[in-house]
Amino acid sequence: MKSKLNVLVLGSGGREHAICWKIKESSYLKKLFSIPGNGGISEVANVYEIKPTLENIKRFVEEKEIDIVIPGPEKFLVDGVSDYLNVPTFGPSKNASLLEGSKVFAKNFMKKYDIPTANFEIFDDPLKAKEYIKNKNNLVIKADGLCAGKGVFVCEEEKKMIEAIDKIMIEKIFGSSGDKVVIEEKLIGEEASILVLLNRENYTFLIPSQDHKQVYDGDKGPNTGGMGAYAPTKLIDDTIMKKIEDKIVKRLINGLKIEEINYCGVLYLGLMIVEKEPFVLEFNIRFGDPETQAILPLLEDDLLEIILKIMEGEKLKLKWKDGYSVCVVLASKGYPGEYEKGKEIKFSSRHVANSEWKDIIVFHAGTKKKNGKFYTNGGRVLNICGRENSIKKARETVYSFIEENVYFEGMHYRRDIGLKEERRE
Repeated sequence: MKSKLNVLVLGSGGREHAICWKIKESSYLKKLFSIPGNGGISEVANVYEIKPTLENIKRFVEEKEIDIVIPGPEKFLVDGVSDYLNVPTFGPSKNASLLEGSKVFAKNFMKKYDIPTANFEIFDDPLKAKEYIKNKNNLVIKADGLCAGKGVFVCEEEKKMIEAIDKIMIEKIFGSSGDKVVIEEKLIGEEASILVLLNRENYTFLIPSQDHKQVYDGDKGPNTGGMGAYAPTKLIDDTIMKKIEDKIVKRLINGLKIEEINYCGVLYLGLMIVEKEPFVLEFNIRFGDPETQAILPLLEDDLLEIILKIMEGEKLKLKWKDGYSVCVVLASKGYPGEYEKGKEIKFSSRHVANSEWKDIIVFHAGTKKKNGKFYTNGGRVLNICGRENSIKKARETVYSFIEENVYFEGMHYRRDIGLKEERRE
């Protein structure tokens, strides 16, 4: 590797803005590029709004002499970007990406290698799926393929289960991702996210975080891509962390080795903690969103250096800042359903000049910059992140900032991000 690198970050969300923001600090960086990027990313990287097909990306990599590619969204990896490019890419191969790309594959893998997860059945026939759920309560219906975080239906009664099966398998609201469904028992506990930097048998943990997937306060309403997150969480104590390492990570690595699947990149563990025992809800094959936006502001180390060392097979001990980081997602009217675009985002000038907001970072997700102004261009629009010494103070700072400094028509957000941790304290 050269001492100074041209880096390409693929994606257009808040996670990619956070990655670009952190990499911008790196002493290893020469030039930073992003495809397709967003309004906020354009302020820290060279953004090219070209159609992000594999062919276009490969051509761009060659033209700009890119040294390393960091994919954000899972779709690039499931489509095989790591196999396709001729430069180092920090993400797993196409076959390894099935851990996220197919819930059927992931559940069968967990069953085969004794990784704790909810009991489940798999169906490719909606009639057989409906026959199975008769007279049952509290089941989770999952579309097999990628659905941008919206393909999971938590159902308490049979009527809701039938509706979910119809939407996924008959109405095909997720297209071919709904050719099969996984129906599993509903686990009762508390969710947490663990990000693992993994290269074959070497792994390094990032601090544990907690996502908030439902659209409304109190974990109500439909699933979204994530309405906010905070890090770290005391839900994951040393005892639980040891169980995660022994029962999940080590068994997964053993399974990958047996299946001859080489994995280099980020492995996201979506967990349910049930009476101090960790169960896997899902694997993701990339940095979490919005967990990454909460985690990276606490990372002391050089992210690009970390990625390079992981790719070289090193196992690292990372340095973290004290305190908590809270990330609140501001969403467009209608999200997670049909949402509005093109609304001007208005920022107060106070947050630029006032030192009161020095620990606030605004990561853009669905935004577009035009004539010096920002406009909404997606369902999840902005990620407002704040770091403070306590979870209570971090929450207060973030919500005060939002109320005083940010507005766009139809803006909505959860007001309880991190509240579970505050109550835990």
